[in-house]
Amino acid sequence: DPAGWMPLLHSLHFTVVLFCSSDGFLEYMVERCKFNSTELKDMEYIYSHYYNKIEYIRFSSSVGKYVGVTEFGENLAKHWNNDTEELNSTRTPEKCHHTYYCHNGNIMSVLFLVQPSVRIKSKTPLSGQHPAMLVCSVYDFFPTKIKVRWLRDGQEVYSDVTSTEVMPNGDWYYQTHSHLEYKPRSGEKISCVVEHASLSEPLITDWGKYLSVCLSVSSILTLGLILLLVGYIFYRWKARGQTRTHTHRPVNSTSYQSC
Repeated sequence: DPAGWMPLLHSLHFTVVLFCSSDGFLEYMVERCKFNSTELKDMEYIYSHYYNKIEYIRFSSSVGKYVGVTEFGENLAKHWNNDTEELNSTRTPEKCHHTYYCHNGNIMSVLFLVQPSVRIKSKTPLSGQHPAMLVCSVYDFFPTKIKVRWLRDGQEVYSDVTSTEVMPNGDWYYQTHSHLEYKPRSGEKISCVVEHASLSEPLITDWGKYLSVCLSVSSILTLGLILLLVGYIFYRWKARGQTRTHTHRPVNSTSYQSC
C-alpha cells in the first residue's frame, strides 16, 4: 500500500561527504530530498553542514537561501548568500527530481505494485458514427504506467478507440478509461486487455461475460413479471367467479297459474 509505506520514505539521503577537522572532530555534509507526495513540485532539496554531529548551516530549496542554525552558521550564511554563483549552483531541486526518478523506477515501483481492477460497461456513443460504445474502466493500480487495448474476435482494434489520461484517485492509486465505438456483429467477442507491471501476464476481460450476466438478470426479472401477471389474472378470475356464486338467487320452480 503506497499510502502506508510513503511516510516511512519521506526522506531520501543520497550524498554524504565526511572529513576530519584539524581539532579531530568529524565534519560532514549531507544532501537529501524530502517529499510528501509523488508530485515533483512538492519535493524539497536540503543541503546541510554538520560539525561534531551538530548541524550549523542549511540550504533548503523551499527557502531559497542558506540559513544558519548556530552563531557560526549565521555568519557563514550571510557570506554564502551574497555569493550569487554559489547560491545559484546550490539552488537545484532537479537533484531531487533525478533521485526520485531513480528510486521511483527501482524501489517504489517494485515495493508498491498494486494490481488494477477492470470493469466494462456500455454507454451512449460520443459521436453519431457508430450505434454502440463500450468503456473499459481500470481502477486502483500503481505505479502509473499502464497499457489498455481492445480485441474483437482475437484481433487488436486500432481505430475508433479513445483513452483518457492516467488520473490520480487522491489515495496514491490511479485510474484510466478506454472507449471503443463500434457496430455490433452477431456472435462476436470483444475484450479489454490491460498490461501493467503488477501483472505476470495481460489481464483480459471479456464484454460477453458482463453481457451474459445482464441478460440473465434481465431474463429472471422478465420471467418474474410474467409469473406475477399470470398470478394476478388468475386471482381476479377466481374472485369474480366466487362473487357470481354468492349473488345468484335460486328460481322457485313452482308454477303459478293466472287467475
